[in-house]
Amino acid sequence: MLLAIDIGNTNIEFGVYDGEQILARFRLGTNRDITSDEIGLFLTQFFSINAISREQIEDIIISTVVPQVMYSVQNAMKKYVGRAPLVVGENIRCPIENRYDNPREVGADRLVNGVSAFARYGGPLIIVDFGTATTFDVLSKTGAYLGGAIYPGIKISMGALFEKTAKLPRVELVRVDSAIGRNTVGSVQAGAMFGYVGAVSGIVAQIQRELGDPARVIGTGGLAQLVGQQQPDLFYSIDRTLTLDGLRMIYDEYRSREKA
Repeated sequence: MLLAIDIGNTNIEFGVYDGEQILARFRLGTNRDITSDEIGLFLTQFFSINAISREQIEDIIISTVVPQVMYSVQNAMKKYVGRAPLVVGENIRCPIENRYDNPREVGADRLVNGVSAFARYGGPLIIVDFGTATTFDVLSKTGAYLGGAIYPGIKISMGALFEKTAKLPRVELVRVDSAIGRNTVGSVQAGAMFGYVGAVSGIVAQIQRELGDPARVIGTGGLAQLVGQQQPDLFYSIDRTLTLDGLRMIYDEYRSREKA
């Protein structure tokens, strides 16, 4: 079995694979001060609930955009699983042509998403990942990573609104039917959803114009489902395990090269 770990700014996501099948996954909030023992205890509980023993884990692969927690994560894997992990961009390469001006500036998760999405959907593609920031990643017909855009995540935008206003309440993000709110909560929800979906749609439309060829739009990340409900024609597909699946694909490619 393979343990795949994606460390993002908001969550650390764990997934266990048996071949190409994901058996179980869970998320842990990203805390830059988390200890290896805390990670190990959560992981031990996760294994226990899903009837997985650590002896079944043959390898571990990690992608991260939060280097501050890597020491704790790597130590936890060695201590509680007995394996030293493979880390994308360090001791395992990401098999994608990267055309960024400075390839090292691209977050590992964005490249991993590109590997997964191209294998599944072909190209050209626009991948919209709804995380702490909303990222737009563009792949060519041949699967080359062309670049993209980064936009503040909706939770960051809403947090700034509440911090800078005295009377506006925090509200739940939900699908809304009208841009005309009939009360303060409804008005904030309408502004949040229509404004955010409008921004996402506008960036996607601009990328489509610049690409020239029609690209499939793939959504992933925590709020992709909600945005898809608000604007059903936006996404070709919503893929909730895109990053974990990409890690599994990168691992499989690595093992194939080792055997060759």
